Amino acid sequence: MKQDYDKMTNAELRAYILQNRDDLDAMEAFFARRSPDTEATWFHPPKTHEEWQQQIEVLRSMFENKQD
Repeated sequence: MKQDYDKMTNAELRAYILQNRDDLDAMEAFFARRSPDTEATWFHPPKTHEEWQQQIEVLRSMFENKQD
């Protein structure tokens, strides 16, 4: 039976993919939902421990805001 990936939430589609790893159409639908690179936050490799700490704090706040 063909699944309707458009009706699934991201969490449902991810769970489906984990149970049906050979379904390439499902993976393609899931990857098509990702944010475009223009909306991505890019990080350069940190050169110092302080830069690394700053990046961790930025990531932590991004994840906390996303969960709200």
